[in-house]
Amino acid sequence: MPSQTWIRLDAAERRSYWWRTVFVTLTFIGMAVAAGLTTSAAERWWWIGGTAGFYSLALLSMVDQGTGATLLTPEGMEFHTRFRRRSVPWSEVVEIEKRHRTGRSSTWSYVRVVRVRGRALTAPGAFTARRYDHKFESKLATIRAYEARAVDN
Repeated sequence: MPSQTWIRLDAAERRSYWWRTVFVTLTFIGMAVAAGLTTSAAERWWWIGGTAGFYSLALLSMVDQGTGATLLTPEGMEFHTRFRRRSVPWSEVVEIEKRHRTGRSSTWSYVRVVRVRGRALTAPGAFTARRYDHKFESKLATIRAYEARAVDN
């Protein structure tokens, strides 16, 4: 096993994720146009501004998630996102969980790192919207192998 391994979305996964981002963008544009055409002049800018503000938060979250990565080292995990860097030593990790979140149209699987103290963290670069995704399962197995090796040492 190499001394360091990056867990991130590959090119095909990123492309798929960016198409989802385009869909969400078009949806918000449609909402803003509908609000602009159907509300009175006094309320129009509140609706458009509210839609734009909410979309901005959603877009920042999608970009942060889509570009994030996790670096696995013998000492611990380093979470790298567009807006934040965080390091978690293996001694603080209690469990590596595979979690599922179901929405209206799909189920997302992602990896959560449960720590001794503090809240659990989501591992950037390790998520999928596909069922039985072999790439995701491989990422999860790699993270668990690093954890097992750190516990053995």
